[in-house]
Amino acid sequence: MADSKDTRPATQLAQALGIIEPAYGGLVPALHWSTTYERAPDGGYPKGRAYGRDENPSYDAAEAVLKQLEGGAEALLFASGMAAATAVFLALSPGDHVVAPRVMYWALRKWLSQTGARLGLAVDFADADDNDALKAAIRPGRTRLVWIETPANPTWVVTDIAAAASIAHGAGALLAVDSTVATPLLTRPIEHGADIVMHAATKYLNGHSDVIAGALIAREKDEFWARIRANRAGMGGILGPMEAWLLLRGLRTLHLRVAAACQSAARIARFCETHPACVGVLYPGLPNSPGHAVALRQMRGGFGGMLSIRTRGGEAGAFRVAGALKVFKRATSLGGVESLVEHRASVEGAGTPAPPDMLRLSIGIEDVEDLVADLDRALGAA
Repeated sequence: MADSKDTRPATQLAQALGIIEPAYGGLVPALHWSTTYERAPDGGYPKGRAYGRDENPSYDAAEAVLKQLEGGAEALLFASGMAAATAVFLALSPGDHVVAPRVMYWALRKWLSQTGARLGLAVDFADADDNDALKAAIRPGRTRLVWIETPANPTWVVTDIAAAASIAHGAGALLAVDSTVATPLLTRPIEHGADIVMHAATKYLNGHSDVIAGALIAREKDEFWARIRANRAGMGGILGPMEAWLLLRGLRTLHLRVAAACQSAARIARFCETHPACVGVLYPGLPNSPGHAVALRQMRGGFGGMLSIRTRGGEAGAFRVAGALKVFKRATSLGGVESLVEHRASVEGAGTPAPPDMLRLSIGIEDVEDLVADLDRALGAA
């Protein structure tokens, strides 16, 4: 095969960079179950592996694919998206200051507010889609990390990555981007100045609702990245070999799933925008979305498969719509092949940015007209 760098992302994904299993020439990589490796008589490890906790060969292919897709220096797999995200914050020192967005994955926001604070991190939350607000949250001489998420769950506000990178770097801080929803097919944050990219690989990267995983990709293998790598090895937040194998299998169809989800989400957003039972649609692909101009600059090939709708009748109306849906499944998560609906305000609780009348929709790969008909029935019935 040609050098993978000479091919486009769809080819890189479908062929997993053309990696061939070396022992027998298999097109599918082997699973490596061993937890330990034989030493040479001199005590060394001539084949480069010492212990399976963080050196399992089953990680290699998926990490190589993610490194290539994001244009980074190295990628690491983790046991979950939370394990990946918290590994970044745990590489900081007590007393370091962090800026994070007001709208972000609720479990990480909770972790920062509670566990992060208990560990000595100073955390300020800011409206990351407002450059002035982001700049105002910086503490000169103390801010070490700016964390953003774009589009941000669950209202899908868009942050200008290049502007955030300029603000962070101007303060001597690093910029980390949760790009779970965009995926590397729609946005490559490193190209816009990010230092670290995080993915909850459970979602789009795997895409089949059967693997919990996370990933980090670094712009440079610097001293801070070395701390993150050491945290993975020392704290044991690693992925099992079967999960790594399944993740690679999921990655091979990422381009097809993301394209289908983007196309269907855009169709559904336009439909809901004009439906009399909807009072609002939150989707960066709509021209009237506050983040549309920024999304046009930093997203390519679509605006993602996630949107939220606000329904008439407040919280009770939202629950009636969710309860009337038949094709959409009522479940937590996103990025799988099946379409999901969830009332985020009741899931996230106090402090949620989700309005009580809002439903979050994760658009899968079903026939979009079936999804539209399902929403039309549910909105009409409610």
